Amino acid sequence: MTVTAPTTRPARWPAVRPWLGTAARLGLAAVWLIAGGAKVGDLAASGRAVNAYQVMPYDLATVIGAALPFVELALGVLLLIGLATRLAAGVSAALLVVFITGIASAWSRGLAIDCGCFGSGGQLAAGRAPSYLPEILRDLGFLALAGFLLSWPRTPVSVDGALAGEPPVEDEDE
Repeated sequence: MTVTAPTTRPARWPAVRPWLGTAARLGLAAVWLIAGGAKVGDLAASGRAVNAYQVMPYDLATVIGAALPFVELALGVLLLIGLATRLAAGVSAALLVVFITGIASAWSRGLAIDCGCFGSGGQLAAGRAPSYLPEILRDLGFLALAGFLLSWPRTPVSVDGALAGEPPVEDEDE
């Protein structure tokens, strides 16, 4: 009977995780910067896109629609520089859950709208079909990025890391 000694492999997860976090942080930052940037030039259209979901009064929808691009841009900047990463990831996750719920609600109620996620939205022209499933799947992917950052917010090349004065790898029991 041959007994072999167990091989010891270096633990790769602690070395890779911070860089995956950096990719998640920068990817989510890009999403928010593109989404907010696409809407900030036409706040009225953003309000109409929110109103198209038919879940709140028109006046409230227009206020939320006008504020949303600025929230998205703020989240994008925070994530880009890596400041308050866990908070930005938490707000991102909450927004994404609202967006996913809104899209699913529009789908289940038979509305034919463009989500307005990356620019003008609202009622679709006659003959155009909504693309709800791809939008939900896309937002679930973004939600996964936010979830990763909620669990492991410290990443290389971030203000959070510089302020903490610590290396980007956390202890495994955190």
